[in-house]
Amino acid sequence: MNVSLVMTIIGPDRPGLVDSVASLVAAQGGNWLESRMAHLGGHFAGILRVEAPAEREAELTAALQGLQSAGLTVVVHRGQPIAVATESLMALELVGQDRPGIVRQISHALASHGVNVEEFTSECVSAAMSGEVLFKAQITVKVPQACDLAHLRQDLEKIAADLIVDLAFQKVG
Repeated sequence: MNVSLVMTIIGPDRPGLVDSVASLVAAQGGNWLESRMAHLGGHFAGILRVEAPAEREAELTAALQGLQSAGLTVVVHRGQPIAVATESLMALELVGQDRPGIVRQISHALASHGVNVEEFTSECVSAAMSGEVLFKAQITVKVPQACDLAHLRQDLEKIAADLIVDLAFQKVG
């Protein structure tokens, strides 16, 4: 039987870091299933999910935590069983002049409707013509069947108008 392990890894970035993690996973008979990794502020930050034989879970966890000697912080959790989806996947995209509070307002609106953030990517970039700092976000959310989608969309559009950001909200797939 296999177990699913979810881990976070953060520390000073360097070449070969992903290779060292992948090598440890493979050496313990594990299979790399999914990941999100990035270079942020001079550090490597990653979250990943692997599957490994249950009898090698402790060995793999110990090997991964051994990366701490290389200056990495590694946290490993056993993954939860994947439930049958009764929610709809939706994509939300935001672009607008950066200002404090954008993420807080959007995340609060989503949470108040029982919407779960599945994936969130954001960045600040320089606008092509004006050079102003633009905030860009791509968010994938799971919307429960009980959620009033029209009311959620209305709340998000009100926030977008208040913050003067462009917003696109659509079903995935």
